Amino acid sequence: MSTLVRWLVTLALLAAAAAGVFLGLPSLALAARGALLVFVAAIVAWTLLDLDETPVALAAALALLAAGATTLQNFYAGLGDDFIWLLIGAFILAAVLQASGVAQRWALAVVAGAATPVALLRRLTWFITATALVLPSTSGRAALLLPVFLALAHALAQPRLVRALALLFPSVILLSACVSLLGAGAHLVALDFMHRLGTPVPDFLGWLWLAGPFGLLSSLLACELIILLYLRREERGQHITLPPPETGPLSRAQWAIVGITTATLLAWATVAWHGVPAPMVALCGALLATVKPLTGCDLKAALKKVEWNLVIFMAATLIMGEALVESGAAQGLAGALVTAVPLARLHPVAGVGIAAALALLAHLVVTSRTARATVLIPAVALPFVAAGYHPGLLVFMLAVGSGFCQTLMVSAKPVAMFAGEDREHYGPRDLARLSLALLPGLWLLLVLFTLVVWPRQGLG
Repeated sequence: MSTLVRWLVTLALLAAAAAGVFLGLPSLALAARGALLVFVAAIVAWTLLDLDETPVALAAALALLAAGATTLQNFYAGLGDDFIWLLIGAFILAAVLQASGVAQRWALAVVAGAATPVALLRRLTWFITATALVLPSTSGRAALLLPVFLALAHALAQPRLVRALALLFPSVILLSACVSLLGAGAHLVALDFMHRLGTPVPDFLGWLWLAGPFGLLSSLLACELIILLYLRREERGQHITLPPPETGPLSRAQWAIVGITTATLLAWATVAWHGVPAPMVALCGALLATVKPLTGCDLKAALKKVEWNLVIFMAATLIMGEALVESGAAQGLAGALVTAVPLARLHPVAGVGIAAALALLAHLVVTSRTARATVLIPAVALPFVAAGYHPGLLVFMLAVGSGFCQTLMVSAKPVAMFAGEDREHYGPRDLARLSLALLPGLWLLLVLFTLVVWPRQGLG
């Protein structure tokens, strides 16, 4: 597609979006309409025009400020968000692990015995899914697994396989988050709504019993699709040679790094017990890991390894997500979609199918998963409940379905983290291709679990 055609299509899409927002959502405030148009413009710039993500995100954040969809205080607060500091601390830890060689040892130990790309990706899928039971957030798991991916990418140095690995890590991190009750803040929002609606609330093991099979199956589905779409037939079975893990003893500095990293991971996993926020844990671990007499690494060298372009991009997207929620744009759009459909006259299968589609597609409008749950549950579940659907089942389905959020760089934090500096590992088109292939299978799984599996497990 030529540049001229792209710009013409862009202008046509923006005009259609403006007409839809102003004519189709007349009750929305002007700031909310502006927020929706800015977000549509950013999506078009990232996908159709293929512009660099960070300048587009910054321009969108400034446009939201000009439209009155966010405040100057919220704009500046984006760089001070908890996740930004978690990201910086994680990058410093990753830099220390890479410099010490410890990260490569761990990575090779995890994949030892995987002789082909297919075996490597499948083994990693099970391992990444298992981490959902240990770490309480997708961001924390991404921070843990980023050095593993970087070590593997450096060892393999095969562009197509590296791209497949880069897509696998965030996909499985996000899809397997539903396995654990603490896997996402959206789960706690769902529990609160289930309690308010008077339906039984699952505990930690109850949540695992209900959501564990769905999380595992969806993660395995993503793995197989990545193998099918991004590796040629002859590449799937070719022999890969990974350097064997070092068998010699660790040096004193390496033992110190292992101890600091292990303590940081344990502190992340037990945030609910000790109450210290994950970003503070990451920063304390990063500072300890850069005590040069102890680990051989200093803070100045580690800070040079931080992907500051990604940090700024993430801060801008946080501003965008908050503006969509705070301005009422997200809730207004979700409410309009639901009220446009006569729920009471729908067959239950059709109703569940529509709710599942909304849960899976909501990440295109609301980037934060917790924010999506906050918007989706009252705007979607409550009208369905009024039409006769089981409240606990609908709330649980929306919380689980909201884990699909990998279509755009802005859709989820792990997606941006594994894209790499200057987006060298994969681009927007790779994400869109995988999401389009994954969406039908996830929708079918979500409908089947809602109608068949979860009711037989005692929910609804």
